[in-house]
Amino acid sequence: MLHSFLSSCQSRRWPALLLGVLLGLPPLANAACTRLVASGNPEYPPFLWQDPKNDSKLIGANAELMQLVAREIGIPIEVRYVGPWGRVQESARNGRIDLIAGAFLTQPRLTYLRYLQPVIRDTQTLIWTRQQHPLQYQRWEDLQGQEGITVVNNSFGQAFDQFAAINLKLQQVGSVKNALQMLSLGRADYLIYEDAPGLAYAASLNIRGLRASTVPVSREKLYLTVALASVCNNEQLAERLSRAMKKFSDDRVMDALVEKYLRVWQAQSSAARRPG
Repeated sequence: MLHSFLSSCQSRRWPALLLGVLLGLPPLANAACTRLVASGNPEYPPFLWQDPKNDSKLIGANAELMQLVAREIGIPIEVRYVGPWGRVQESARNGRIDLIAGAFLTQPRLTYLRYLQPVIRDTQTLIWTRQQHPLQYQRWEDLQGQEGITVVNNSFGQAFDQFAAINLKLQQVGSVKNALQMLSLGRADYLIYEDAPGLAYAASLNIRGLRASTVPVSREKLYLTVALASVCNNEQLAERLSRAMKKFSDDRVMDALVEKYLRVWQAQSSAARRPG
């Protein structure tokens, strides 16, 4: 009976993925996935930002890493701009994208993301202030009573996020550009943001007179994640991605990519500031 059922399905050219669902079989990565769509925070240089030559794409260290991973696993990866960081997370939650190329680990995100090891990179989040109004930051409690600013939908680690929600006055804005400009104009006492992206954006906006704390707010790991709702989500794919990430981690590929794309970002920023 099973043989005749399969023959009937094959004669009607039913998709392999549908057959697998009907028969209770695990999906096959090669059969179900001919390509992967990745995205990430588009305001995160040198890791990711929108391509000025093609605004439907993201470029940066993480984007090039995805191309190296794609060649390693034999499945093309398109690193696509799908909107601001909040929309990226929603797209992963709904399975409209397959991968997020760079996300911190938080409890809510575990409900819709599969986190892969090894990590893309270790990062640290700093407190940014104006030089003429410095904040002597040594511990989280030093931020209490101050007016802070951050970027909407950003996480700085589960522990700090919980502390901030209870104890800090934090205004959320739509972009790091707006946040840096507001800080420079004195509309906030401090900004919470990561080190390399903060430096990159401050330079591109030609904002001077800011300084970053020497003590980090948090040290977090930046992960490659698979959307649980993706049709490509399965153990086979996760294992292949992790093997590729292990190879590039051992070779310290991200160190070279971050240096490369800091230079690319700075060159693009300088060109954009030149008079036409």
